[in-house]
Amino acid sequence: MSNLIQRHPFHLVDPSPWPFLAGISALTTTSGFAMYMHCYSGGFYLTLIGFISLVSVSFFWWRDVVREATFQGHHTKAVQSGLRWGMLLFIVSEVAFFLAFFWAFFASSLSPALEIGGIWPPPGIDVLNPWEVPLLNTAILLLSGATCTWAHNAIVLGDRSSALTSLSLTILLGALFTLLQGMEYYQANFSMSDGIYGSVFFLATGFHGFHVLIGSTFLFVCLLRLHNHHFTTQHHFGFEAAAWYWHFVDVVWLFLFVSIYWWGGL
Repeated sequence: MSNLIQRHPFHLVDPSPWPFLAGISALTTTSGFAMYMHCYSGGFYLTLIGFISLVSVSFFWWRDVVREATFQGHHTKAVQSGLRWGMLLFIVSEVAFFLAFFWAFFASSLSPALEIGGIWPPPGIDVLNPWEVPLLNTAILLLSGATCTWAHNAIVLGDRSSALTSLSLTILLGALFTLLQGMEYYQANFSMSDGIYGSVFFLATGFHGFHVLIGSTFLFVCLLRLHNHHFTTQHHFGFEAAAWYWHFVDVVWLFLFVSIYWWGGL
């Protein structure tokens, strides 16, 4: 039998178990975390098992994607166009995700309920000073956005040494941001259980911090790929997607700083 000749530029992926296993792992993680938050027995261990499974499945799934893009040549211009639209739509969904937290914050702060005293911030909440760690973290994220753009330009120009340096700086700045945010949480005199202010503050800033961790991991994988010569001046969408995600994280933080830290603490 003669081999079939592909007469289109699209990638018809081989059958893979990873989407199904990723869905099961995500369901296990979510169910376990819900059980843990409601103090059910075994909730923590179910969350841990689901999270480890999700990370493992993601590793093998993305390994296959890297192999298809770098070594098998399946990511043609048509495929890259589809991937770009997919990443853009994913970021749009993330915008909607954070919009819910901003909606909750402004609904609670612009018209404070009588149950919390009718004022914002609620009585008993000693808000964090926005001109200390939050301002420093703002400068760190803005600087990381600049170094990320530097890395992108260096890849386009074929300056591999500058790309490695700037991308490493971006990852280090992301780690510094996470460390400072952890210290801020440790020193805060309120918790997620302290009414609507604590809930909105820790959900909004905490999920942003989680996105910083995801973005840092994304960029670290790109650093490893860059070190292994996976990117060329014309073929580096993996890094472009990471850069778009990182800039999105930067923009969300600016809104968080202005609304929750500064305006919300007046």
